[in-house]
Amino acid sequence: MKHIFFLIFCLILAGVATAQTATVRGTVRDRDGKGVPFASVAVPGTPLGTSASEAGTFTLPGLPAGPVKIVASAVGYQPAQRELTAVAGQTQTITLTLTGGQELGEVVVSGTLHPVSRLESAVPVEVYNPTYFKKNPTPSVFEALQTVNGVRPQLNCNVCNTGDIHINGLEGPYTMILLDGMPIVSGLSTVYGLTGIPNSLVERIEIVKGPASTLYGSEAVGGLINIITKNPEKAADLSADAFVSGWGELNADLGVKTKMGKVTSLLGVNGFLYDRPLDKNGDGFTDITLVKRLSVFDKLTLARPESRVASLAARYMYEDRWGGQLRWTPEFRGGDSLYAESIYTSRAEVIGAYQLPIRGQNVLLNTSLNTHNQNSVYGTTLYKAQQNIAFGQLTSTHQLGRNQLLLGAALRYTYYDDNTPATASADTLNPRNQASEIWLPGVFAQNELRFNDRHTLLMGLRYDYNSLHGNIFTPRLNYKFSPDAQQTFRLSAGNGYRVVNVFTEDHAALTGARQTVFAGELKPERSYNANLNYQRLIPVGRGLLGFDASAFYTYFTNKITPDYETNANQLIYDNLRGHAVSRGLTLNTDFTFGFPLKAILGVTVLDVYQVEQNAAGEDERSRQLLAERFSGTFAISYTFAQAGLTVDYTGNVYGPMKLPLLGPLDPRPATSPTFSVQNIQLTKRLGTKLEVYGGVKNLLNFRPDRRSIARAFDPFDKQVQFGADGQVVPTANNPNALTFDPSYVYASNQGIRGFLGLRYTLLKGK
Repeated sequence: MKHIFFLIFCLILAGVATAQTATVRGTVRDRDGKGVPFASVAVPGTPLGTSASEAGTFTLPGLPAGPVKIVASAVGYQPAQRELTAVAGQTQTITLTLTGGQELGEVVVSGTLHPVSRLESAVPVEVYNPTYFKKNPTPSVFEALQTVNGVRPQLNCNVCNTGDIHINGLEGPYTMILLDGMPIVSGLSTVYGLTGIPNSLVERIEIVKGPASTLYGSEAVGGLINIITKNPEKAADLSADAFVSGWGELNADLGVKTKMGKVTSLLGVNGFLYDRPLDKNGDGFTDITLVKRLSVFDKLTLARPESRVASLAARYMYEDRWGGQLRWTPEFRGGDSLYAESIYTSRAEVIGAYQLPIRGQNVLLNTSLNTHNQNSVYGTTLYKAQQNIAFGQLTSTHQLGRNQLLLGAALRYTYYDDNTPATASADTLNPRNQASEIWLPGVFAQNELRFNDRHTLLMGLRYDYNSLHGNIFTPRLNYKFSPDAQQTFRLSAGNGYRVVNVFTEDHAALTGARQTVFAGELKPERSYNANLNYQRLIPVGRGLLGFDASAFYTYFTNKITPDYETNANQLIYDNLRGHAVSRGLTLNTDFTFGFPLKAILGVTVLDVYQVEQNAAGEDERSRQLLAERFSGTFAISYTFAQAGLTVDYTGNVYGPMKLPLLGPLDPRPATSPTFSVQNIQLTKRLGTKLEVYGGVKNLLNFRPDRRSIARAFDPFDKQVQFGADGQVVPTANNPNALTFDPSYVYASNQGIRGFLGLRYTLLKGK
């Protein structure tokens, strides 16, 4: 409660300090003089903004005295702007006229590899902008996605708190993470690279659920998340965002824009620090990992004739994280006195885009380079790994009547080496060899045929040649039908292909006391997917209701799932002798009312299972580990316009998940409980440049079972006895035949905490 009282006190002080402001009222109209319903009205570069009513009228309070630019926009129109001088204590009336009749909407690129209105895209794409994620501020994109329906950041270890991102119940390695359309986060960084992407430079996040292998390659089996960074030319000259939590976490983002002739630069720096070991569940281990992280990002754009694209971005990230027994210090690293998992990560990336100067042609060259170096210790297990990836892609778009043809060629080179049996030498980082180098050239073609405004057919085919696994074909088919402007049906089908890299993708292969066992040579996985999507917009009084529903089905052959249950002391990897299925329903709803209340609600129902023959030759069905039965998310916001105060209530709810037990005597529950993590935030505007915000995270103070780490008091299994068959023998000291294991994890151990932060945004002339 002390956090809440402190926050209220700060907001009262902020309100007293706020200078007298002005108010603007008006109407947003089209060229025929009709009101444009639900148009957006905002002051660029500031948090000030509102939505027009169904009649197009709006009220925009809290404006600072002096010159102000007001911009109105709406789907289907070109934006309009008005400059005026606001007078403190007065109300002015204006009219903004929107022009154009083309369906503009939100422009997305992830579904088709070329810019297209989200409404016109044959591929269903979900778009989330920074405003959505500011409702629950987090230090990284990984944590920010916890309020996106059907997307779940999954922690894979109770000790070091690394994780991956699940989409519609599929494990993290099936999700492709892109940065500005480039496959930056993959392989080794699937587990360790997600937390290093700062929120401050994110323009929007586009999410495609379902296979996108035709355009993006074999890793995009379950879906993709495209993190699109800001255009330096449109960014604020200076932005800063910093917050601190009641647990002592400190996060700071800084963005600086500079212009040198035709070159515009956007420099971003993110720092995160948490160095306060806490053990509130009393198991002798840190509840969350201690982290020191620094990320530096710079994006350059070059002004060219005919607005051709030319950009270059670079990022460097260093992170030092550890979790373990409270008395651990770096001098115990690698020893068997005190247990900890200590990870040093050094990562660099370069991303470039250049539109070739060919008149009348849209030919784009995209390139990326990244290197990822990891030096980590899991108890006494040393894991050192180096991964280098080079990627180049050339695409060309051609408009041929009603057909839009996209042709592309790509080349990806991956070099990976570590000190595990995954490479030829298991003792040191070894010289280059066939097993640590993969060449992946590919070509693809996609044709989008628009029969008319109601019917669109998208067909694509990709061919890749994997230097280790041979030929790969991945087709896709998408059909869009829009009976009217308010509703759209989309049908998608395709397949995927994935080569599994156990040590780079699955943290469980390294942590704890289990021995990693390969039952045979692992074959590539294949998947077949179908998705039916329906979108609808419904005017309700002065408000608007939008909903997006999908039914999805994915069928896997040769699926590789770690076996925790056959032997409690082993983690066994093998191809499934049968098939696996992920199917379900998802619904997103978006309510905009005639008053300043907005609600975004989502629910997903999942059935994720596998079928395999047992010893008797009969098919046996089992649930997938760590796949929830259902999940839901919500974000409810209310703005008190006169006070310049916004209240955001966000959260999620997850149904039961099957958890990895250590044998029939394990006393821990076999499934997780239904649980919810909820947050509340108050944001106070102080003029056009400054915001103060604060609130409480995990209001219900939910924390997992304190026994999540099995035998936390004996992390090196010094008091565990094993029989001749390798199985644990029950003893007086170990009656449940357990070993040390931190893989029983489904949620963070971090309980309720307050937070307080400041945001500052500066545009020239403001």
